[in-house]
Amino acid sequence: MEKIKILGISGSLRKDSLNTKLLKCAGKVLSENAEFDIVDISGVPIYNGDVEALGASQAVKDLEEKIQNADAVLIVTPEYNYSIPGVLKNTIDWLSRSKVLNHKIIAIMGASPGMLGTVRAQLHLREMLLFMRAKIFSEKEFYFSRADARIDESGELKDENDKKFLKDFMDGFVKFIEENK
Repeated sequence: MEKIKILGISGSLRKDSLNTKLLKCAGKVLSENAEFDIVDISGVPIYNGDVEALGASQAVKDLEEKIQNADAVLIVTPEYNYSIPGVLKNTIDWLSRSKVLNHKIIAIMGASPGMLGTVRAQLHLREMLLFMRAKIFSEKEFYFSRADARIDESGELKDENDKKFLKDFMDGFVKFIEENK
């Protein structure tokens, strides 16, 4: 049986990002029938139609190819000013041009030191992805509040209940992928 390929995208570029740490934790709890890779979006240029007319950058082409070759995408986003970070919005703007996210299976998570755990950012991201007719995993939602106190210095989840919840979320996502491939 061929392994399910999941591509992870963090909406944060910060070196010590809580969201990137959560994304790495998600990859560690996946079952053996899934492979996980994380892509770096820091090289995606600012979207500009004039630049697009000359051809997408290599960073955009590489990202599109990785998404095309994945069965599903897991996007983890922080919340900036009640929405997603500009770098993630910009990346989605580029990806919308090639339609590589159209009908793609996608799950959304987010970590925040605040109380709401990226609820508003995830809502905005979900709306953008629905426009692209993505197949969004919505059976379970993952809003990780007070993440700065729940993720240790090494990037691991401190609490066994959090680990179980993350494992349940990822198991549900894998099942959703299997049902919708």
